[in-house]
Amino acid sequence: MYKQNKIRGFIKDYDFKLIFLVISLTVLGIFAIGSARQAVQGRQVMGMALGLFLMLIVSFVDYHFVLKFYQLIYVLTIILLGLVLSPLGDDAGGARRWLMIGTFRFQPSELAKILLILFFAQYIMLNKDRLNSFGIILLSLLLIAIPMLPVVLEDLSTTIMIAIIFCVMMYLGGLSYKLILAVLAIMVPVSVIFLTIVIQPDQNILQDYQQKRILAWLYPEEYKDAEAYQQNNSMMAIGSGQLLGKGYNNNEISSVKNGNFISEAQTDFIFAVVGEEWGFLGSCLIIILEFLIALECALIGWKARDMAGHIIAGGTAALVCFQSFINIGVATGLIPNTGLPLPFVSYGLTSLVSMYLGMGFVLNVRWVSRRTRND
Repeated sequence: MYKQNKIRGFIKDYDFKLIFLVISLTVLGIFAIGSARQAVQGRQVMGMALGLFLMLIVSFVDYHFVLKFYQLIYVLTIILLGLVLSPLGDDAGGARRWLMIGTFRFQPSELAKILLILFFAQYIMLNKDRLNSFGIILLSLLLIAIPMLPVVLEDLSTTIMIAIIFCVMMYLGGLSYKLILAVLAIMVPVSVIFLTIVIQPDQNILQDYQQKRILAWLYPEEYKDAEAYQQNNSMMAIGSGQLLGKGYNNNEISSVKNGNFISEAQTDFIFAVVGEEWGFLGSCLIIILEFLIALECALIGWKARDMAGHIIAGGTAALVCFQSFINIGVATGLIPNTGLPLPFVSYGLTSLVSMYLGMGFVLNVRWVSRRTRND
């Protein structure tokens, strides 16, 4: 009877629903990747297996124990991001985002998103009573600026993503609404001024490829054979899928993957492959799964027993939600090309394993919260 009650308690406390959603979305991504580029499908399966293994291990390690090393986590994050600027760094697609150690290729900025969530979860919890003071706000900005400095030199899109996650975590930590509105009142006109400046021919703020991505978004007809080529083809591919799509792994020469209209379709533009082959319904399925994962993380954060758990789950929810929005926004022409992967769907082992690690910590937040409540 004792063992039966223990098993029932485990089933009740452990979030199998979140695991099911994550695995389902990853499997769909593996199928989409296999259609886009068969040669890398096996590696994504290996990435899923490794991610699942690490997720399950992390889910049973009390996050309070991990957060005791939050200062070490912060230093490790800075070191990893800084190494990308060293001779070990590697370029691809115009952006310097990877580390090359022998034949091993690794993207530190993807892991950094999870590590920074952990660091700020503990930092904000320790300073929650003083979070709205000028000193803590200034220190918080300094602490996020240090790891963002090498990232902004490597990848503007990841910089924006980290900034969004930071803002969400500060809000979850109890930042005053007045301060949030004041920042928005400043950021909106600053963003307009920034956009106006960076599209000028003699600007020195953005790298050339970053400026061209913005110009291609603003003036797609002028760049239809260059920087806007992939984004335009992505929108046409998604539209051509109509309701049910052209069929999985089809052989139509006019498709984005067979016609080579999008380079590396298995990564940033995987949603174009989904839209073309699976149609509107398949695209909606991907969006719904991303939303349900983010929602489940948010609900776990809402029910967390302390501020750190609240921020870990909420920050991870923000990561899944906003990164999905940005990736799909790029594929549909809503925003400029950024180079961010679609969580759990795009090909990329670092991104996939990092997201599974994030899910592991979210699972642990629920596990610890439920067991604490039951005790």
